[in-house]
Amino acid sequence: MAVRVDSHQHFWQYTPAEYPWISEGMPELRRDRLPADLEPHLAAARMDMCIAVQARPSLAETHWLLELSRKHSFIGGVIGWFDLCSPGLEADLDALPWPNRLVGVRAMLQDEPDDDHMLREEFRRGLKAVGESGFTYDLLVFPRHLPYALKLVRQFPSVRFVIDHLAKPPIASGELEPWARLMRELGHEPNVACKLSGMVTEAAPDWKQADLTPYLDIAGDCFGEKRLIFGSDWPVCELAAQYEQVVAIVESHFASLPQESREWIMGGNAGRWYDLGFTVENRYPFA
Repeated sequence: MAVRVDSHQHFWQYTPAEYPWISEGMPELRRDRLPADLEPHLAAARMDMCIAVQARPSLAETHWLLELSRKHSFIGGVIGWFDLCSPGLEADLDALPWPNRLVGVRAMLQDEPDDDHMLREEFRRGLKAVGESGFTYDLLVFPRHLPYALKLVRQFPSVRFVIDHLAKPPIASGELEPWARLMRELGHEPNVACKLSGMVTEAAPDWKQADLTPYLDIAGDCFGEKRLIFGSDWPVCELAAQYEQVVAIVESHFASLPQESREWIMGGNAGRWYDLGFTVENRYPFA
């Protein structure tokens, strides 16, 4: 059996001060979300492992997620937060306990006041250190950030990038441009993959599969079967859908592809891009 991976989910111990982005209008999220809450969903969807992704700009949270991954074998990796502009970045990376399951780094670029923050000299210096350490970099951006992201990935052809949530296109309005054009340009860069996650929360509350189809079609055309990565965005997805629905969205859309192609999307590509310790060819989980 091929290894199935949920490449994007979150854990937190909720406090309003530490998670200000979780508003009062999101009652589903205003409580602790821990591995025991996710594990039944993974089992029901036949997911072998998941990747825990940072949800606040905090080194303490990164260390906490790594500790969770040591306690729960199904957490196959962690995408942690680090301040890429900090002169102490290398020291922060070196201070991580070893061995650990850090597989990637993410900053919350969508929240930066300057859309071109990622092109700052300090940020690029930090990204170079991340790449040299062998980590993938997740781009959390909106469509307006994509011109800057395109410049960035071209400057760092040896760094693996993953665009989170299809760059949050305006699914609710049905607009495609300029998002589609920019995603096509990014798709020409071989060091960029796209995470099929976060779609339902960008759609209208009464979303239907057909609303998501144009965006999934474009992502498929841009990145192909070897650079599309499934992610649930649990528990945030529960603002608009249940976990099993989110899995079904991707599986049903790509149901006509050959089995091997579907296996790449639902796990194999996560294994490759985040170096999770298994291959589609060998089909075994990491020890």
